[in-house]
Amino acid sequence: MKKIISILLCAVLSAVMLTGCVINTAQNGKIKVVVTIFPQYDWTRQIIGEKLKNNYDLTLLLDNGVDLHSYQPAADDIIKISDCDLLIYTGGESDVWLQKLLSKEENKDIKALNLLEALGDDVLKEEIKEGMQAEEEEEGEEEEEEEEEYDEHIWLSLKNAAKLCDTICKTLCELDKDNKKVYEENAAAYVSKLNSLDTEYKKAVDGSSVKTLLFGDRFPFVYMIKDYGLDYYAAFIGCSAESEASFETITFLSGKVDELSLKTICKIESSDGKIADTIKTAAKSENINVVTFDSMQSTTSSDVAAGVTYLSVMEKNLTALKTALE
Repeated sequence: MKKIISILLCAVLSAVMLTGCVINTAQNGKIKVVVTIFPQYDWTRQIIGEKLKNNYDLTLLLDNGVDLHSYQPAADDIIKISDCDLLIYTGGESDVWLQKLLSKEENKDIKALNLLEALGDDVLKEEIKEGMQAEEEEEGEEEEEEEEEYDEHIWLSLKNAAKLCDTICKTLCELDKDNKKVYEENAAAYVSKLNSLDTEYKKAVDGSSVKTLLFGDRFPFVYMIKDYGLDYYAAFIGCSAESEASFETITFLSGKVDELSLKTICKIESSDGKIADTIKTAAKSENINVVTFDSMQSTTSSDVAAGVTYLSVMEKNLTALKTALE
């Protein structure tokens, strides 16, 4: 996969270089901020606030509904990044293309905030859980030295969100010192809301005798379950490209449903639910629910215009969690 990304990135960069002589970005005096995915886009939007929003060109880069793991940059994306005052990105495996772009000499002056780096020791390693189906190796990949990978789904922790909002606030203050007080007040108010919702999550977990989630799907919620001391089982890791579960995986997960007397099987928003339904059918237990958690990996600006916010999605996930813990 990394080789494919490198080849595509080179092709895109070549296209930009060939068309560079006709590119003319309008200068409107606004601060240009490019944010890769929805969660950090919404955090940044909240910290900028209503009072200063007209001072910014705030761009959500992954805005076509494509899952971030499947995203490939277009020439226009490279131009937006090259012309911005600040780039905010996750920094995980899905952003390899971005890190290659930023390493080029002509982009050395781009101010970039890598959120994985900002979290430091709070970043978790990607883990393979018992019963989880490993990804199939691509041809020739098994010969390469295996790299240590970190779970990039950092936004699915309200505790991480609070820490990263503080980091984004400090970065905006450096960019626009005259409005430092506004950013700090907005960030403090927003972090207070994040902390309040975090408390509601803790209450839901503490009030339930069920402490295990079972996902018939990819599992990008490692940070969330670690925050509240929960356990989990899942068909695939969070970044998996697999879409078909093996007989062994289905058998293991359906057995866990029965063993733990679980009443709910979980899936994520982009799933067709077939694996969860198959596990439900294979289990001996009856009256099993299937509930959906939203990982916010393909939320668009159209969703934002319709009123979707990071907090509103996490509130819906709390409702799903309460159902899963019944």
